[in-house]
Amino acid sequence: MIRRLVFAAVMMGIGLGARAGDDFFPLMGWGHTPNDPAVLKKMRECGLTVAGFVEPAALDACRDAGLKAIVSDPRTAGYDWAKVDAAEARSRVESLVKEVKGNPAVYGYLLRDEPSSAFFPGLAAVASAVKEFHPSAWPYINLFPNYATPEQLGSPDYDSHIKTFVEVCKPTALSYDNYSMLYGGGLREGYFANLDSMRRAGLENKLPFWNIVLTSAHFNYREATDADIRFQVYTSLAYGARGIAYFTYFTPAIGNYRLGPIDQFGHETPTWAKLRTVNLQVAKLAPTLLKLRSDAVYHFGDAPKECRGPDDHSLITSIAGPMLVGDFTHEDGSRYVMIVNRSFTESIPSQPTFRQPPKKVEQVSPYDGRLHNFGGEMIWLAPGQGTLLKVSP
Repeated sequence: MIRRLVFAAVMMGIGLGARAGDDFFPLMGWGHTPNDPAVLKKMRECGLTVAGFVEPAALDACRDAGLKAIVSDPRTAGYDWAKVDAAEARSRVESLVKEVKGNPAVYGYLLRDEPSSAFFPGLAAVASAVKEFHPSAWPYINLFPNYATPEQLGSPDYDSHIKTFVEVCKPTALSYDNYSMLYGGGLREGYFANLDSMRRAGLENKLPFWNIVLTSAHFNYREATDADIRFQVYTSLAYGARGIAYFTYFTPAIGNYRLGPIDQFGHETPTWAKLRTVNLQVAKLAPTLLKLRSDAVYHFGDAPKECRGPDDHSLITSIAGPMLVGDFTHEDGSRYVMIVNRSFTESIPSQPTFRQPPKKVEQVSPYDGRLHNFGGEMIWLAPGQGTLLKVSP
């Protein structure tokens, strides 16, 4: 009983998504979202659950489409972050919250994307006002990836940047972006180290974390395949992420941006269907995922840089192929593992050897959300695919 009470307390500390319903898993299209009911309905059909970022006038349409929303308004986002007057910010935030707080679509308020640590005190002043006037909403601040330079971070290194952010801004959740799907195939070095940094910061501070992943090709980032989208989502889930955002849902009409889910003319691209498939799978896994606590993450095959293999406590001791494994404990005390195929090109059977031979292994189906005996054809994982298993001793 003590263990379950402690677990519940931890989950209350990291369960931002639970405020929107026990089965609510945040899946957000990152970027401005127009006030267009047909567009919002299409986003919901794609499996998205959060629209970001919307003007206050769009909240009713978001609600009607079944979407939560991050509110974008100068009263929370329009500051010189190096010179924020706390009293003025408090008054501006109060006026915005009074205007929109009664709308159930409000999930949070946009403050700033990728701030230098020099901006943290100003952000803290606005975030404090949001928490005062709308305690259940998220003052949304998104952090740099770990390949940002010290000059961009305003910090000597990435982990100290996160630590300072938590200490100064006292966030209700962590969010960062990492775009690692590069032309020519493969993965940017440091992708998994970034997940590990956020996972550790989340666990240490009892905060959920989101990963913003790539869906629109641009610069030297490749056009997303089915495997790319699966890989980014399932690796994030294996590390314990409690929210995913996609950069971007609407393809920007600049530079060499292309093949986001919705193109520059408002039409679906092949990426839209790929994204919908993964989002619908996450929705079926969500009732279970949201009750899990991350215990450990480890790799098999050639472990990526700064990552480790299984240790003396890992649930799985061996498995063929380049696999990622996350160990979890359910709020009822049962154990789960998520196994992810790290290959971008090969389907691989997942045949794990467990430290303690289990009496039963069941898969949480990504198609109906129910438990099914794990075996036969179910063991095969497509490139980038993950599988969530309940392990009964």
